[in-house]
Amino acid sequence: MPEASAKIIAVVNGKGGVGKTTTSVSVASILAEKDKVLLLDADPQGSATWWSNRDSGKMGFKVEQESDPNSLARVKKIKGYDWIVVDTPPATGNLDAAIINADYLILPSAPAPMDLIALIETVRSFVLPRQKSYRVVLTKVDPRSIKEAIEAQNTLLELDIATCHAFVRLYKSYEKAVLEGLSITQLKGKQAKEAETDYRRVVEELKRDWLKL
Repeated sequence: MPEASAKIIAVVNGKGGVGKTTTSVSVASILAEKDKVLLLDADPQGSATWWSNRDSGKMGFKVEQESDPNSLARVKKIKGYDWIVVDTPPATGNLDAAIINADYLILPSAPAPMDLIALIETVRSFVLPRQKSYRVVLTKVDPRSIKEAIEAQNTLLELDIATCHAFVRLYKSYEKAVLEGLSITQLKGKQAKEAETDYRRVVEELKRDWLKL
């Protein structure tokens, strides 16, 4: 029997600082609990690679760096994995290859108005013309101001932009996870568990969405 192709998820947004790497690593770590996962680091900053180099293999998935985003066409030829998660650069000029070669897109965005403007532009200019299945995930949500996230979700849904009901709250635990070379699922403490729960809800929602494809 021929080997089944990996499901390819690209984490994209033309704006930096919205949690792409955190989302890529967190989603990959949750998927890796049951499946074989590769995280392809296509961001020239190499944040996911730096993070994983501190983990000594503890996070349960492999990370490879792809310094040339235009070489992402090779992703469809990679064998031996159930899922491939692609962490993309924060530059719209480099998004085409990642989007074209992905099966599904995750678009992290903070709920602040300027972040939403950049997100909407990314969706309209790069995602919709390529007819890719996708979901926006609101990240860096202030736990003290959940109302802002709900308002942002409603705004995106009114614009017919597919958006997860789950969102990711902003906790210091993510910084600690990076420094310790761990995924958020491995970090101890109440805040870490809250952060882990947020991403588990996101992954559950994405998996349900995937079944509809």
